[in-house]
Amino acid sequence: MEPIPRKVVVVGGGFAGINIIKRLCRDQRFQVTLVDINNYHFFPPLLYQVATAFIEPSNISYPFRRMFQKKKNLRFHMGELLRVNPGNNTIETDTGTLNYDYLVLSVGTRSNYFGMDNVQRNTLPMKSINDALNLRNYLLQDMEKAVRTEDPVERDNLLNIVIAGGGPTGVEIAGMLAEMGRYIAVKEYPEIKNLQGHLYLIDASPALLGTMSRKAQQEAAKKLGKLGVKIRLNVAVKDYVDGKVVLANGDKIMSRVVIWTSGVIGREVPGLPAESLGQANRILVDEFNKVKGTTNIYALGDICLQTTDPHYPKGHPQLAQVAIQHAKNLGENLKKMEDGKALKPFKYHDKGSMAIISKYNAVADLPRFSFTGFFAWLLWLFIHLIPLIGFRNKIKLAFSWFWSFITNDPTLRLIIRPEKKVL
Repeated sequence: MEPIPRKVVVVGGGFAGINIIKRLCRDQRFQVTLVDINNYHFFPPLLYQVATAFIEPSNISYPFRRMFQKKKNLRFHMGELLRVNPGNNTIETDTGTLNYDYLVLSVGTRSNYFGMDNVQRNTLPMKSINDALNLRNYLLQDMEKAVRTEDPVERDNLLNIVIAGGGPTGVEIAGMLAEMGRYIAVKEYPEIKNLQGHLYLIDASPALLGTMSRKAQQEAAKKLGKLGVKIRLNVAVKDYVDGKVVLANGDKIMSRVVIWTSGVIGREVPGLPAESLGQANRILVDEFNKVKGTTNIYALGDICLQTTDPHYPKGHPQLAQVAIQHAKNLGENLKKMEDGKALKPFKYHDKGSMAIISKYNAVADLPRFSFTGFFAWLLWLFIHLIPLIGFRNKIKLAFSWFWSFITNDPTLRLIIRPEKKVL
């Protein structure tokens, strides 16, 4: 008689969730169920290109059920996590209750508004496909309104775009919007002059790309400045009232569109022990990614805070590579537990970081050296094609990039407004 497979429930189908499933999908000792509020995996580093109408959402997304075809030990449960019940090994979702032998939490983060209610209610985040499409609609609708108005003050209010946060996401979307103003708006909106001059990039730190090398920081500031982006450093956004962004130094910027990329906080997981929660709502885990105060619950990626790695005593950076490596290590450890073997503690291997600034220009910090320019841009394109799931997605994205960069004229500027919520 064959042993009953261990039930592994994975909550969250991002980098960590998908990669641990890859590690277990061929091992019939495990019955794996993925829980996610969406029915598709998507690639967050390219959300800003969806938001700026450069690529289609389908280029960076892939249905879970399509991914699980012919995998006998994989199942998908569409639902939102409501509560974890460690005492009876169950989780509650808005669409049902699931039992588990091992629970893996890879729920990621949400935008951190630092207690600013007006900012939370009225700014636009960049955390999901829905956020990206919503931002695209705002940008395009405001440009349509701007060409109709005769009031120069109102036109500036409609065209001004404030990006709060000078990390990779903020820098990349600023560069993309500036390119859009230079190559597209001038052709399609002749009434609008110098769209890129209406872009503001705000950060409270003294440099853009704060976690990257000084060379990368200087290159980003130099290139964005040449594109016309107005960079404000050493000043934080403090409020957003009546269409005005209020800065910590008292300055105000009129804008209808404020893009919030200024920080993240862990998503809430009700039911976990109080002692398992750390700074910024991240879940405390040991060297094997097991949640503090539990026996069979694990946390991976951005949501977890792991201080056992000697090179990262304050926790790992919240990067895709960390999530992927967490997942691979835990997947192998779950197999070792079934085999009765010793577990391997997690240690992060830094493979570097990158950010695209503008057309044919990027910055790359690799473990041994840093470089910028065209070759960094080519490497960025290559690196961002590899993790995409599905051969068809890679081909579609490569073609979309090639055509858009050559012609400076992508054809995706569609204003799509769903009339009602499904489900």
